This record gives sequence, C-alpha cells and structure tokens, in this order.
Amino acid sequence: MMRNLKIVRKKFLSAIDLFSGCGGLTLGLKQAGFNVLAAVEIEDIAVETYKKNHPNVTILKKDIKEINGSELLRITGLKKGELDLLAGCPPCQGFSSIRTRNAIEVFDERNELIFDYLRLAKALMPKIILMENVPFLAKNDRIKNFKKSLEKLGYDFGVTPQILNAEDYGVPQRRRRMILVGSRIGKVELPKVEKEKSTVKKAIGYLPAPQKSKDSLHNMLENRTSKILEMIKLIPKNGGSRTQLPKKFHLECHKKHPKGFTDVYGRMSWEQVSPTITGGCISPSKGRFLHPTQNRAITLREAAILQSFPKNYYFSLEKGKEAAALMIGNAFPPLFVKKQALSIKRTLDYFYKNF
Repeated sequence: MMRNLKIVRKKFLSAIDLFSGCGGLTLGLKQAGFNVLAAVEIEDIAVETYKKNHPNVTILKKDIKEINGSELLRITGLKKGELDLLAGCPPCQGFSSIRTRNAIEVFDERNELIFDYLRLAKALMPKIILMENVPFLAKNDRIKNFKKSLEKLGYDFGVTPQILNAEDYGVPQRRRRMILVGSRIGKVELPKVEKEKSTVKKAIGYLPAPQKSKDSLHNMLENRTSKILEMIKLIPKNGGSRTQLPKKFHLECHKKHPKGFTDVYGRMSWEQVSPTITGGCISPSKGRFLHPTQNRAITLREAAILQSFPKNYYFSLEKGKEAAALMIGNAFPPLFVKKQALSIKRTLDYFYKNF
C-alpha cells in the first residue's frame, strides 16, 4: 500500500481542489488545517468569487480536460507522490436525482469528468483522495471503474463510497451526498455522526430583515405577482405547506399534480434543518424555500449560511441573482468538508509521525 512513497517532513499538509466552484471545498480544507496550493475551475463568476475569498491560492481558469499533472506539479512546486490530498467534486448535474428519474441515467457529457479526476490522480499520486458527489453516482459503473484503476496503484477505499448526510455533521441542512476516500498510507476513518444538530433558527434567526441590511447578498428585492404574494402570506408560519391553503389559492399546475412536489411554496421550520439548498434556493416555486416567518423566500445570504459559509463570504453578483444562487447551491458545504478533512488529517499526521 505504501510503495513508492516520498516521505518529506513538513509544517503543513498540502491539497489541490479540482472543480473548485466558489470555494466551499477549499474553505473547509483550510478550516481543517490544510494548505490549498492550487484549484481548477472553468466558470467566470465562480473564479471571481474564489479569488476574492482565497487570494493566496493559485486558481487555474481552464477546462480540466486541458490540464495535466505536470502543470499542477510545476505550479505547486511538488513532485509526484508528495501531494497530501487531492480533493474534488466533479459536476453532478448529470447524476442528479431529478434528471435521473428513478435511477435511470440521463446522458450528460459532464458525467465523464470523473475520468479527468482519475487521470490527474494517476499523474499526481497524492497520498489521499477525496471525492464528493450525488448519491446516485455511488452505484454507477463509473465510480466502480474509478476505484478499480486506483486500487491497482495501491489505494484503499475502505468502506467508501458512503452516503452521508450533512445534517449529521453540524450543517443546518438536510443534504445527502456520496463521499469517496482513497488512501495509500493507511486507513481513513469517516467522521462520527454528531448527536446534536443545528437548526434554521441557530443559523439565520439572528439576521435582520433584508430591508434593514447593508449586505447586498441579503437585501436584494423579490419580484412577485400580487397573487403569489397573497398566497405566501397565507401559508402557515414555521413549516407550513401550500397544501394547507384554501383551494382557491391552489395553482393550476398543483391542481393537476396534488401529490407532486409538495415542498414547493413551503416554509422552512425554525427548529429543524433546512431542506437541501439547490440552485433554485431563492425561488419558492423550486422547493421549501420560504422563510419560516417572513413572507418571502430566503435570501442569497441566508442560503449561503445554511450551506455553512461564513456570513461575510463574498459571492459575485456580476451575472445576477440566479447565477449566484446556482453557485451557492452547487457548493460543497464547508463545515461538512471540514469534518471529512479532519479525519483525513489524522491519518496523515499519524503517517508523518511514524514513517
């Protein structure tokens, strides 16, 4: 398992973030004590956002297909085998539960980006690999082939992939994700489930009303029709649902499918975690995204905090509100990352102490 290892004593643990998005993964790695040396991202506003929050990390704005391992080694100043952690979240839209419809895969060229992750892993030979994605990928042949290729090089994936829920690790949000961890220096234990959970109230209950805020991410006005506004006002506070509305307020699409998407136009509950924050998180027509008590959808800032980003984390509004929401919804929750990364760090610390 530990063949061809280059053992170098160091003051920090190194990491590279592939498919970095707006920087949620990088932030979580930093919080766990890793030094993120480089990142890769192709989207303009994600790169702008990343640079603003992580100015000391070299980020390559390129298609990952155009990046090779030697380029990453040159940028980081590392040699093959010296990188501690290669982490990444390949785009998951092609594997999302809505698109796959009962586990029937929908073709999407982004589904193949997992093999660019594999190609770079082989070129870099990091000590440990971390991948996050949607649950459907865990049973897909791509992940099986990914594992087999790296197992031949000495990586042990233990009990992973596993489907973990972010709410079990301090994130105030229900978010089931696949976690894959491969190591060639020893076993990595997954973090233990935490008994105490956070809540929507703990996360965003202290924030002022948007009209009283100076935060541009929190005070952007909504544009709703009078009918929708009236409907929102009538939805019971603190967890209420559109199904509790008088029939005259039921939308035509809901009348046709009364049992479908019942979370749509629903309110979050103060004492529970939020639903999964998606790219549609500021639109009540996309899910249970209404504020528990105020007659509005949650704001971009509230969505980001429910994703466990700090309240001062910068998000670019260069391409508008919806593009920012998509960035936030696609992010790997930093606190969730931190808990995974701390477990990985323990394995690395043990390795450097004993070998």
